Amino acid sequence: MSRLNLRENKLLELFRRLGRGEQDSLLDFAEFLSARCVDHTPSVTEPLNIPRPDNESVVSAMKRLTNTYPMLETKDLFTQASSLMTQHIMRGREAIEVIDELEQLFREQYEKIRSDNAN
Repeated sequence: MSRLNLRENKLLELFRRLGRGEQDSLLDFAEFLSARCVDHTPSVTEPLNIPRPDNESVVSAMKRLTNTYPMLETKDLFTQASSLMTQHIMRGREAIEVIDELEQLFREQYEKIRSDNAN
């Protein structure tokens, strides 16, 4: 059996051990990771105005913020964003607090790039 198949089987085994809510969270996180792997050069230079919906999930917020700031390299944000997502998923930190921090993280990264480009 190839290494890839062993890894896939391990993931499937772990997935099956989880409850429905945890399975949904794992799928959402996998979608987030997959989306950040897409290589594209955006032509948008200003953030898009995508409103924050009521009762937004952390993963949905990540998707919204990635779409709001398409000019940002998600790999630059991944470490901090995944840490915040883990705090929510694994440690039960309130979604609204994590989303507030994610918004601040994206905004600060945007301002940094904007400032760097102005110089």
